[in-house]
Amino acid sequence: MTVPEWLVPWVIRATGRNRIFLSEEAARRHVERSARSPKPFGPPQRLAHEVDISMVVRDGWPVYTVSPSGGFRSPPAPTGSVVYVHGGGWVNEVARQHWQLIARIAVESRTTVVVPIYPLIPAGTAGPVVAGIVDIIRECRDEYGDPRLVGDSAGGQIALSAAQVLRDEHGITLGRTVLISPAVDLTWSNPGIPEVQPDDPWLAVPGGHHLSEVWRGDLEVTDPRVSPIFGDLAGLGPVTIFSGTHDILCPDARLLAAKLENSGVDVEYHEVPARLHVYPILPTASGRDARTLITAQLADPGS
Repeated sequence: MTVPEWLVPWVIRATGRNRIFLSEEAARRHVERSARSPKPFGPPQRLAHEVDISMVVRDGWPVYTVSPSGGFRSPPAPTGSVVYVHGGGWVNEVARQHWQLIARIAVESRTTVVVPIYPLIPAGTAGPVVAGIVDIIRECRDEYGDPRLVGDSAGGQIALSAAQVLRDEHGITLGRTVLISPAVDLTWSNPGIPEVQPDDPWLAVPGGHHLSEVWRGDLEVTDPRVSPIFGDLAGLGPVTIFSGTHDILCPDARLLAAKLENSGVDVEYHEVPARLHVYPILPTASGRDARTLITAQLADPGS
């Protein structure tokens, strides 16, 4: 079912999905509640695409593997892998919308998608989580060949930070990194944010700032493992960015695209007017169009 674009902001406000971002106190309470009563993270029983799913525990992290099922008529074998790092403000678990996109990537890109369930704040912080994601990407590279990487929102931050660590510490350049409405500057200081804020029904600086402060742990907020826009961007593999103009993270996404281009990185930037945070995972027409682009880009170039 495709939801009208105009309806999404109303649903976000009516269901209170924006509540944790409206004040630091609301964000603090949400972190405490989530730590006391963790939410389930497994895939829903029914997905729109036929996939095989398995799970292992790696150093205490559940790690799912999602691949196309064998139920197609003479399907080509899946090739390569994609590591998907989910968003959720570093405090919310992987959601149904993430799993639907993950399954679609597996089937339409004919690849294996690896989904790490990383620890959330306050237990998880930037340094250890980015290091864990790096290790998982390296293992995927050993098992499946050169991997691609996807991250949305907070997961976009983790993904871009991991890509920099892979380049600097392991000499690995990823074949493609796709960033969906990424959070790349956790100082929240871009002067364009206040201009966008009245149009954003979802995110807001007060709660986002509190979540960021917990997430950074003992690292400086400008450390590239926390705010990857402050890191060296030269030498990264191709990067695709999706952003909507009714998202307070859009000014930073726009700045990131410019910095990547100036650093000599092959960057493809998709900015859609009046679209919201993580619009490519929403059940809207613009989300559907973005998902088509994403799956096309993530097909293994060696397949």
